[in-house]
Amino acid sequence: MVLVLLGLLALVVGGCACVVWAQRGGPRWARVVAAATLGAGELLRASGKNRRRGLNESDGGGGE
Repeated sequence: MVLVLLGLLALVVGGCACVVWAQRGGPRWARVVAAATLGAGELLRASGKNRRRGLNESDGGGGE
């Protein structure tokens, strides 16, 4: 389990480094990795919003 988490951390750090490098005019592969990293971040952000929205609707609070 620890190895999986370390691998995931390495991917995240590498993706962030590619985003910075691509902004500074890095090679094409770095721009591709940066685009994939930013896309994955947007997907995670959208799934988090959908999850929270579902929790708010199911609580029956009627806060609207």
